[in-house]
Amino acid sequence: MPQHSETRTLPYSAEQMFDLVADVERYPDFLPWCTGMRIVKRDEKNIVAIMIVGTKLLHEKFTSHVMLDRPKAIRVRYVAGPLSHLTNTWEFKPKGPKSCEVSFDLNFDFRSPLFRAAMTSFFDHALAKMVAAFEARAAALYK
Repeated sequence: MPQHSETRTLPYSAEQMFDLVADVERYPDFLPWCTGMRIVKRDEKNIVAIMIVGTKLLHEKFTSHVMLDRPKAIRVRYVAGPLSHLTNTWEFKPKGPKSCEVSFDLNFDFRSPLFRAAMTSFFDHALAKMVAAFEARAAALYK
C-alpha cells in the first residue's frame, strides 16, 4: 500500500497555502493528470468533489470528502472510485509573517491488483510531479 509523507518550508503564508490547496475547482488548471473536477457540495468546512484523473488511454473518477480546518489543515477522506481507501492530510504551520511549513501525508491502495502493480512503479514519479505542481501554482499566484 503506497504511502508518502513530505514537509517543506515555503515562502508563502499558511493562509495562502491553505487557500491554494482548498481551491479544488482549479486543480484541472495545474495538477498533472487531473482532467476534471465537479463539486457536489461545498460549505465553509466541507467539500464533496468528484475528480477525474487520467491519460489518453485511462480515466477514473474519485469522489472525496474534503474537511477544511482553516487555516491549519485539510483532511481528505475517500468516498468512491477505484481505490480500496485513501487518506490525505495537509497541515499548514506559520514559520514567520511570509512563510509556512507545509506537511503532506498520503496513504492509499487500489482494489485492483493490476492497478496496484502499475501505480507502485509510477507512484514516486507521480507524487514528485504533483508536489512540484502545487509549488509552481503557489509561485504563480503569490510572487
